[in-house]
Amino acid sequence: MSGRVLAASLVIIGIVLAAGAWWLRDGGRQSAVMTDEIGDKVQTVRRGQLPVFATGGDVAALYRFAADNPQAFAGVECTCGCVKFGHATNRLCYVKAERGDERTFTSHAAT
Repeated sequence: MSGRVLAASLVIIGIVLAAGAWWLRDGGRQSAVMTDEIGDKVQTVRRGQLPVFATGGDVAALYRFAADNPQAFAGVECTCGCVKFGHATNRLCYVKAERGDERTFTSHAAT
């Protein structure tokens, strides 16, 4: 009986260690929330993830739509006047930059 308990314990420890390694690998790709030059919060995350300031409800749905549908924003200017900050389309109020498998989101649309 003690052999089974030892084997089960080793399997559980292995699973916990593997999950920890996976979390550290992926978690390291998510940056801290910073403040950009115009005072908005920004965060870089892996594609498919959302920043901490865009979680839950309608805000998350809007950020996810903006991230996944850049063509929907072609020629759509923001009505808040952020063109003076270089926002050529309304999508830049959500997604500040994209590089490889990472996106940098801005809180501009959430504020």
